Amino acid sequence: MDLVLNRYSPDERYDVIIVGAGPSGLSAAVRASEQGMNYLLLEAEEEPAGTIRKYQRGKHVMAEPRGLPLQGALPFAAATREDVLERWEEAMAEHRIEVRYEARVISVNRLDQGLEVVLADGEKLVADHVVLAFGVQGNLRKLDVPGGDLPQVQYQLDDPEAYRNETIVVVGGGDSGVENALALTGRNQVIVVNRDEDFSHCRESNLSQLTEARQKGALDWLLETTPRAVERNHQGEFPITLVVSTPEGIERIPCHRIIARLGALPSRPLLEKFGIDFQTPDPTALPQLSPRYESSIPGLYIIGALGGYPLIKQGINQGYEVIEHILGNPVEPADAPLLREKFAKLGADLDIDEALAKIQRGVPLLAQLNTLQLRELVLESNVLLVNPGDIIFKRNDYSTTFYSIVEGDLDVLIDEDNIPDAVLKAGEFFGEMALVSGRRRPGTVRARTRCLLIETPRQAMLKLIGSVPAIRRMLDEAAIKSAVLICIGLSLKEEELDSLARSAVLRQYAAGDELFHEGDEADGLYLIQRGSVTVSRMIGGREVVLFYVAAGNYVGEMSLISGEPRYGTVRAAVATEAVFIEAARMREIIDRNPEIRAALDERYMQHLQEQEMRQQMEVSVDTGTMSVQGSPSNLFSFLIQQGVGEATDVLLIDESLCVRCNYCEQACADTHGGASRLDRDTGPIFANIRVPTSCRHCEHPHCMKDCPPDAIHRAAHGEVYIDDSCIGCGNCQQNCPYDVIQMAVVQHDRPERSLWQIMLGIQPKVTPAVDSRKVAVKCDMCKDIADGPVCVRACPVGAALRMKPEELMGYAGGGTLPGVGGG
Repeated sequence: MDLVLNRYSPDERYDVIIVGAGPSGLSAAVRASEQGMNYLLLEAEEEPAGTIRKYQRGKHVMAEPRGLPLQGALPFAAATREDVLERWEEAMAEHRIEVRYEARVISVNRLDQGLEVVLADGEKLVADHVVLAFGVQGNLRKLDVPGGDLPQVQYQLDDPEAYRNETIVVVGGGDSGVENALALTGRNQVIVVNRDEDFSHCRESNLSQLTEARQKGALDWLLETTPRAVERNHQGEFPITLVVSTPEGIERIPCHRIIARLGALPSRPLLEKFGIDFQTPDPTALPQLSPRYESSIPGLYIIGALGGYPLIKQGINQGYEVIEHILGNPVEPADAPLLREKFAKLGADLDIDEALAKIQRGVPLLAQLNTLQLRELVLESNVLLVNPGDIIFKRNDYSTTFYSIVEGDLDVLIDEDNIPDAVLKAGEFFGEMALVSGRRRPGTVRARTRCLLIETPRQAMLKLIGSVPAIRRMLDEAAIKSAVLICIGLSLKEEELDSLARSAVLRQYAAGDELFHEGDEADGLYLIQRGSVTVSRMIGGREVVLFYVAAGNYVGEMSLISGEPRYGTVRAAVATEAVFIEAARMREIIDRNPEIRAALDERYMQHLQEQEMRQQMEVSVDTGTMSVQGSPSNLFSFLIQQGVGEATDVLLIDESLCVRCNYCEQACADTHGGASRLDRDTGPIFANIRVPTSCRHCEHPHCMKDCPPDAIHRAAHGEVYIDDSCIGCGNCQQNCPYDVIQMAVVQHDRPERSLWQIMLGIQPKVTPAVDSRKVAVKCDMCKDIADGPVCVRACPVGAALRMKPEELMGYAGGGTLPGVGGG
């Protein structure tokens, strides 16, 4: 193929110099050629599209986002790496692109008129405009752990076919890591290590392929897992071992090699050398850009991955648009029709740029984004206009969307007295507590005036938090303030609350980690923001679990009040985050606020009474005078081990009362299309208490993480359920650690009522008949039945009960099901 190369003059002044021959740079060059501009394309490598050339052979390149139209003459559609490169080379030849290879730019300087581009060989070029379109993959992020530089650790996968019969660990849950893992399956044992709890940074199409591969046993993954070290093995089959920390503790993975796909380091140092300003001081912040992609230096533009847009289709569109902007031609961004539809309810004549600017000016959190990022966020969000008195969400609702307030005021009602406890104003945001904890909404939010809100889905917020550290910090600070307000600060003045929240820190604990130990000096107060903890104490020579404390509550106040050492040990039941307030700071607040002192005193006395009762029960067990089978503390520890710590509702069966009639299973099956959602005889048992195989409705449901059709939801009262869009892939069944999801054929068209439906007053659910394919089924707590779970109501002896973890201590201590009696 004959490309026109190096046709330039050292003394020539260009209309535009484009730096980087990736998709955005090529698109800009094609458009500049079409418009007859005097331009030059500079590329540091020997060939164009270096990042895509480094893709694994045969890789399928996706054309995302799917709904975004393509602008410009550079062709692109979903295809293999080889096909994409061939079409781009053809386009370069067709448009006779002026390109110079091995031309690395080291500096861009402002002149009285125009810009000077300095190359690594010392040559200087001058242009009226410069477009920076180089990517970030030339500065790959390395595995920053001991052993991360061993030769078996690599950061690129060129040819997957080169590896066979190996155990390979792929570190990274983004698209690159997932695609590498998929390409290695079939010939190797592949394990994906992902530090996040899901694959939220991965394209939907890649996620579907990944979950399908795992379902077939072609690979496996470890979530919420972080590499700690790479050790060299001097003997045995595997040359190295990857040491990782997981929610269950430290694990070791012997393997042949590690492929770490961790993204790239930010290009901020180089751009700052050019004199470009950034949005925030954060090292990973993006450059400050206008809606026309112009940086803080007039005439210097930034597009593509360098500006925060790594997707090929976005880069191609921006390459076309930036040339039009330079020429002064009117051009509508490719996403304009989609945004116009979003803003339609605000007024037909509303200008998109004005609307976006209004949002960014009005909400400091969103000011951390450049205009282009904001456009993307709005496309993923809902624009809401609400009237005075409208309820946004209610206290104890299960919902996780996040809200930014552009205009208007809203009331926050934490108590049930209908009196506002706080007022949210324009520029603020709310919903961060449920976003972080996964538990019920801690309060009701009601519009005080007419409001304009941006409602953002949880997945979009998690993606944003992961890519913009400044957003993460602001949300952490807000979540800390909310935790302080809800737990102890309702009577605090605003400035005192702000001061206390600023002095607090966020601490993270793996399951089993101690927050503090019995006998320690009081170091401060712990507000449980996410997860749950147990409180235990040594009684009679053994450790006794006294309390279970869920997110939204606090521990550590007893020693603060009494001045004595810690009276118990607090451990994380599951992965937990806690807001920590130092003891000295907390005592200042207590001394100045009688209401807080009174509330803590009351809680302190309550704990003392509960402690005395617990000690008496333990002594009764030791002396054989108590009728409960087994120590209540051991029972509670057993329940925590069965995952109750992350549950929001759990089914228990008292085997000392159960008569094995199986009415619970039959009632469940008759109510849910012939497939029972519980198995009474399976599930672990301690003393007389069985935890049958039935859904726990986890606060962060594992089953939701990788559902391709998004068929798993959480209802308003916390029930996790599967809707009719289930495709039967089985991902949820594999992801559930408690084996409570089954694949079954659900019988429809059952208009006759069974005996149990007649006895319990349940009308049969009549739905159209479907094919006999298997779908995922699980307990939904009979969410559509007014009187609650039929399994509990069908039990003739009161042996079955669904309860919340917070209620378990009452059961563990009393030996009979609350509200049911001893039979």
